[in-house]
Amino acid sequence: MSSAEGARPASFARRVSGTLYRRPGLRLGGLLTAPLGYLVVVYLGALGLLLMSAFWTTDEFSGNLVKSFTWANFHAVATTSVYRTVLIRSVGVAAAVTVICTAVAFPMAFFMAKVAPVRLRRGLVVAVLTPLWASYLVKAFAWRSMFSGDGVLDWALTPFGLSSPGFGLPATVVVLSYLWLPYMILPIYAGLERLPESMLEASADLGAKAGRTFRSVVLPLTIPAVVAGSIFTFSLSLGDYITVQIVGGKTQLIGNLIQTNVGAANNLPLAAALATLPIVIMVGYLLAVRRTGALDNL
Repeated sequence: MSSAEGARPASFARRVSGTLYRRPGLRLGGLLTAPLGYLVVVYLGALGLLLMSAFWTTDEFSGNLVKSFTWANFHAVATTSVYRTVLIRSVGVAAAVTVICTAVAFPMAFFMAKVAPVRLRRGLVVAVLTPLWASYLVKAFAWRSMFSGDGVLDWALTPFGLSSPGFGLPATVVVLSYLWLPYMILPIYAGLERLPESMLEASADLGAKAGRTFRSVVLPLTIPAVVAGSIFTFSLSLGDYITVQIVGGKTQLIGNLIQTNVGAANNLPLAAALATLPIVIMVGYLLAVRRTGALDNL
């Protein structure tokens, strides 16, 4: 009796195992059901509710949501000059951060992938990842202390007759470039690591100098990796609002407007309408770069 009862679960388990083995699609579906269900319900569901609320309004007297369809919020976003100015500034900051990160990351990634000894490469990758282990706020407030009037930057620039730029747009760009630099280094490093050494040697054998080799061989083959890194730096900078609050002074970006309307202004529909702007920009950017092969480098 006990042996038969013990055999039934084992037999059932073997049947399930055999079915999953013969049907890899069923096995894959079983593995992905839980995470995909979580993604759809928690992430996409919350995003859908947010976008839906963009078509609602807020009662100006009670502050309660009025769940009736209207284009008023999008009309306000499109016709208010302040919103257009802040959006252009946000895109400019994100683009500047991306350019700075690319300029700094490329030589670092090239050294890691092609110049450094193999044993040293792992250590350099860990060194690049180490800043990501520290708290976002700790790093941002550390930069705030450096940009302050009596901070490290002011002390270092005083002998040259210069002073710290203080809080504002330049400080925001510098801090965001520092925060997101690892997200640019790693994709470029991965792209350069896949670049065959034989191609560099062939270019040198044909008489090409370092600059010509970089322009004709290295850069064209690593463009997808650069674009992949730009997806991270651009999107993270476009939606950031905490760094601006810490080191931006009176500067406002699109994230600050969204945060203000969610919190102090208590106008969730307008905040949702503003939130569609970075979403539309990033969707358009992803559609534009998908043919470069950049998404394969993520």
